[in-house]
Amino acid sequence: MNKIEEKVKIKGFERDFNGLVEGVEHSINEQGFVDWRKMVKPEYLVPNKDRTNETDVTKLEDKNLLILLGGIKELAQIRGYSSVEYDVVSPSADYVVATCRIKWIPNYETEGREVVFSAIGDASPENTTSFTKWYLAAMAENRAFVRCVRNFLKINIVGSDECGDVKKGRVTEKPAKETLTDPRSQLEDLMKDKGVSFDVLKERLTKEEFKNAENLNSLDDIPKLKVFELIARLKKAKATKTVTK
Repeated sequence: MNKIEEKVKIKGFERDFNGLVEGVEHSINEQGFVDWRKMVKPEYLVPNKDRTNETDVTKLEDKNLLILLGGIKELAQIRGYSSVEYDVVSPSADYVVATCRIKWIPNYETEGREVVFSAIGDASPENTTSFTKWYLAAMAENRAFVRCVRNFLKINIVGSDECGDVKKGRVTEKPAKETLTDPRSQLEDLMKDKGVSFDVLKERLTKEEFKNAENLNSLDDIPKLKVFELIARLKKAKATKTVTK
């Protein structure tokens, strides 16, 4: 692998020629890469009460743990990034979707190359807890950030901010009503209201040269980002048999 030739100073950290923070002990796996999961400090881990009654995090497997936002932020800072960007859309008044893009600085794991990684997070009254129902945009951004960081660093522990509603003191990862948080369900309802059939939608996407439009068999085959776009377009359209731009 190529190595970074000189030290770089990002966010107050001084890094060595491998792009790793000096003075921080990095856990290295058998493949020679950083094991970012082992870099998570115990104080940033809590039991997932929906899965276990055990309170000692050292006795729990990753699937029974949650990682706090502070732990995700610390890992991102140690790994190093040059920018974080968000795209936030609201297909409906009670549903917000955020895309987080992080530009990670080079290190030996990326062969000295800068890498851009992105992830999506969503929030609605049905998959947020008590007071957070009033801050859907912030929750969607947090979830997108958490997923972007942990997916890039290959950490298979769900973030506490990613969890859904709370019932009787127990965290649930799935929303109580999936139809409210599934954009395809919203699109389907809009299509019914506007009198737009799937065949008409498919025909329009084909004319617009949308990639693989001719192979679409259902709304499930349409990428989420395109679904959001179609929702916005249909909301502006009058009741008709076509989807207007």
